[in-house]
Amino acid sequence: MSRNRIIPEPLARIPWRVILLVTAIGSFGLVVLYSAAGGSLRPWAMLQGIRFFVLLAGSLVLARLPERFWKGIAVPGYIAIVAALILVELLGAVRGGSQRWLDVGFIRLQPSELMKPLIVLACARFYEVLPPAETRRWSGIWPAAVLIGIPAVIVMKQPDLGTALMICAGGVTVMFLAGVPLRLFIGGAISVAIAAPLAFNLLLHDYQRNRVLIFMDPESDPLGTGYHISQSKIAIGSGGIWGKGFLNGTQSHLDYLPEGHTDFVFATMAEEWGLVGGCLLILAFLLVIRWGIDVGQRAKTRFARLAAAGLSTTIFFYVAINLMMVMGLAPVVGIPLPLVSYGGSSQMTVLLCLGILMSLDRENRRATRW
Repeated sequence: MSRNRIIPEPLARIPWRVILLVTAIGSFGLVVLYSAAGGSLRPWAMLQGIRFFVLLAGSLVLARLPERFWKGIAVPGYIAIVAALILVELLGAVRGGSQRWLDVGFIRLQPSELMKPLIVLACARFYEVLPPAETRRWSGIWPAAVLIGIPAVIVMKQPDLGTALMICAGGVTVMFLAGVPLRLFIGGAISVAIAAPLAFNLLLHDYQRNRVLIFMDPESDPLGTGYHISQSKIAIGSGGIWGKGFLNGTQSHLDYLPEGHTDFVFATMAEEWGLVGGCLLILAFLLVIRWGIDVGQRAKTRFARLAAAGLSTTIFFYVAINLMMVMGLAPVVGIPLPLVSYGGSSQMTVLLCLGILMSLDRENRRATRW
């Protein structure tokens, strides 16, 4: 008897191995948050867990949607989120000196988070309808650059450098995979390098400039701007190979490590679970990202290939930037570790990306069957 006769077809099409892997990552994140609160479900672990399982169920619902749905909402959704970003500038709530949120009654929404997957869908849709011969011409470059540039500039103004970089990374990845000439990316990188000193002095806020300077020399202000990075390194290093043990971390429990439940949650985890725990967590993320790339490689349409690759890259940049940040290999830009850091916005974005990837994967399986 075939497996499809034992398991109902809708359930058989769900990538259960990925679901279990994502559930394991999210559940481990709850354990870390429980420890970060000194062995208490409040104030972080309980709310994080409720959000995680609700959003995971939502991603399974999204997995049932056909590919044509994502094609249909790519451009309208992009326009709606750009409008929401403009509303943030006019009416948004200010928290921590940044204006990034819209209060819509029952929820506080951060539209810039939704732009991360939508910029991928919008660019993928653009290159799907564009004739392949036009991809390497100017008509295949400037519209995508405008699509990426508009939300990136608005988000930079909020100010949110990390999210702006993520939006650019997702869109540029789709441009590269669509076949835009490599020389343009090289030229763009050279232009950015030349313009960097001017942007550093004119576009970045004082605290952003300080973060870049501290990244270059963390010990120049160990008790001030460099405190986060210094304490993060101490926490990670003190964990050793096997860690200090669950609930035995000192840097986070004694409040030496700032933001140990959000941006620097990996340092909290590494102190208690050590190098082994850190490597296993990174491996779990890599397996999820690899699955997403495989979805793109198996895709039958240009849109699905570009969208799957772009969404997988978005998750990769989340993980890579956060890890580099907490290890002192990149400036602190406020990118959380997905599914582990406390917060609903990044959780929502990553599970939205996974839901779309599962939808594209389901479409691939259906096309292969027929």
